[in-house]
Amino acid sequence: MSAVNPFDVPQDSPFGPDNLPYGVFSTGGGARRLGVAYGDHVLDAGAAARATGAAGELAGLLEAPSLNALLAAGRPAWRQARAEVAGWLTEPGHRAAVGPCLVPRDEVALHLPFEVADYVDFYASEHHASNLGRIFRPGSEPLTPNWKHLPIGYHGRAGTVVVSGTPVVRPCGQRKAPDEAVPSYGPSRRLDIEAELGFVVGAPTPLGSRVALQDADRHVFGVCLVNDWSARDLQSWEYVPLGPFLGKSFATSLSPWVVPLDALTHARVEPPARDTELLPYLDDGGVRPPAGLDIALEVRLNGHVVARPPFSAMYWTYAQMLAHMTVNGAALRAGDLFASGTVSGPERDSRGALIELTWNGREPLALPDGTGRSFLEDGDEVTISATFPGPSGTRLSLGEVTAVVQPPAP
Repeated sequence: MSAVNPFDVPQDSPFGPDNLPYGVFSTGGGARRLGVAYGDHVLDAGAAARATGAAGELAGLLEAPSLNALLAAGRPAWRQARAEVAGWLTEPGHRAAVGPCLVPRDEVALHLPFEVADYVDFYASEHHASNLGRIFRPGSEPLTPNWKHLPIGYHGRAGTVVVSGTPVVRPCGQRKAPDEAVPSYGPSRRLDIEAELGFVVGAPTPLGSRVALQDADRHVFGVCLVNDWSARDLQSWEYVPLGPFLGKSFATSLSPWVVPLDALTHARVEPPARDTELLPYLDDGGVRPPAGLDIALEVRLNGHVVARPPFSAMYWTYAQMLAHMTVNGAALRAGDLFASGTVSGPERDSRGALIELTWNGREPLALPDGTGRSFLEDGDEVTISATFPGPSGTRLSLGEVTAVVQPPAP
């Protein structure tokens, strides 16, 4: 139910004045517009810019049909836009002009908030990597020798990043179980999720340059939620020697709201203590503010909470991921997306993927309806949500990313 007065949003609202995440919306099948979530409403940012007589350059950025123009404009423009939007929504003198630009959130369709330029997925959780090592290499060291020296990642497929609510069709491909002599073709039998955070890149860099740890915030615009769907049987057969391919590229779901990095001031924490000496370009001991983030994720399967992964437990930070991603001179583009990899904590109920939660299917989850799950079945709905600390003890929201699994295409 929308508030009678859309401006009466309490300070502790998940989408209150200290959050102001950006997205793209439409109404009635019309044109796509840049919006800002505020309480139970969405602010039409371009319309508000026109109604308040905002400066021409800022108005042009907010009137665009996606976030990409604002992303490319860089941090000074991001801060100016955030300050202007906050003023329009909280200063009484703007209410007459801005009121008509607020649309009830239950009346809008939400779309992918930006055009994804490139997509990179990391493997930044020590708990997740260790669990997979114990599952697949029992009796050996859980982590590979390189894991604590660099943030491991792979390049994904930008064209199959989809917005929350888009159905995920069960992928087909080659799979070979350990007890099978030869591979077979067919639908994945081991469809999984990965609860992750995504980091949206704004300011681009030229080819051949590098982004230092202390400069990460000049290039990272904000944070969103990611479900990096994984066909574990396809993945296990194909990944040697070059890594993930068809087992990952069929769909990556993204939340519709991008929370600006400036909204996460109170979520900054030190990353976990490290027991390996890092090379200078990854050594963040003197970098301030710290790039660890206190973000609490929640994973629900068919409405039932199955995990609460803590992002604060992640070994590698977003600044280290970005520094490593560009240390070879790879250029950044506005709209680049890099994800953290599965977020997992030390406890069983803090693991962010079914392969960990069920220990590769050997310990199925029991659901309230009496059924169990080792991996996903057709018709299953997965929802990932997250909150983070705001000022004065408030909890702000990243929203959620959700999708229903559909049967494979004929």
